[in-house]
Amino acid sequence: MVPENYSRITEFLLWGFSEEPELQPLILGLFFSMYLITLFGNMLIILAITSHSNLHTPMYFFLSNLSFADICFTSTTVPKILFNIQTQSKVITYGDCITQIYFLMLFGLLDNFLLTMMAYDRFVAICHPLHYTVIMNPRLCGLLLLVSWIMSALTSLLQSLMVLRLSFCTVLEIPHFFCELNQIIQLACSDTFLNNMMMYFAVGLFAGIPFTGILYSYSKIVSCIRGMSSAQGKYKAFSTCVSHLSVVFLFYCTSLGVYLSSASTHSTHSSAIASVIYTVVTPMLNPFIYSLRNKDIKGALKRFYAMAAIKGPTVLGLKNSLGLKD
Repeated sequence: MVPENYSRITEFLLWGFSEEPELQPLILGLFFSMYLITLFGNMLIILAITSHSNLHTPMYFFLSNLSFADICFTSTTVPKILFNIQTQSKVITYGDCITQIYFLMLFGLLDNFLLTMMAYDRFVAICHPLHYTVIMNPRLCGLLLLVSWIMSALTSLLQSLMVLRLSFCTVLEIPHFFCELNQIIQLACSDTFLNNMMMYFAVGLFAGIPFTGILYSYSKIVSCIRGMSSAQGKYKAFSTCVSHLSVVFLFYCTSLGVYLSSASTHSTHSSAIASVIYTVVTPMLNPFIYSLRNKDIKGALKRFYAMAAIKGPTVLGLKNSLGLKD
């Protein structure tokens, strides 16, 4: 028998960041700007890598997939945030909330796996350069990506389905700006022991172990760099790793902080800020971090701009010669 204070729910209410009306335009403009930068920057990286054959290497293969995952990751939450602020609504339906949890976990886990694969790629390239092309062959890269997609999809599906077994009280206000898994579990009135155990198990298995692997890979990389005799070689190897490490620490420190913090010490405000960093800020910064510190990407972007500048007038001149009008 279901207790009286349990009911079949149809929607949740998202608190967001602030209820003060004068701050809403500022928050709207901030999120809209970050979203546009994320879309534009990551799309440029994908176009630059796919349009230049010299960038068809394992490192840039993983980077282009990371950019795609980042676009999808931030698109899971930001459009809904913008819509709610613009319409002054806090409502998200139960179905949309479960869907948001699924895709947020899917692309978050995919980000996690791609960062791990990029660390392994740097480890092989720096510590085993003579065997790099043999180890990081196209078949292995494709297989790693496929396994990452499958594991991310299955884990996200399992976690989402387990939310469906929870019962909720009539007060369904989420102290957040999107449906995050741990926030939804805390709202449940039914027993959440199994959900919490599965969530912590997934975090430990699919985030803790890869993060440990990344740190181990870079400890080996640092040892190899220190053993190099050429100062130029040391600088080049170090510069290629700094950008990746900065993204890794920003992503993992904030996401692990959100999911591993206990309910007793859990601060709603700090959790919201940490969630913004790993879901919005990190995908926005990735294009800047990887392009500004990477000569290959900067060169590809310059050539891409040059090609676009040449094709624009050429297409316009062709249209004029054919007598076509807009």
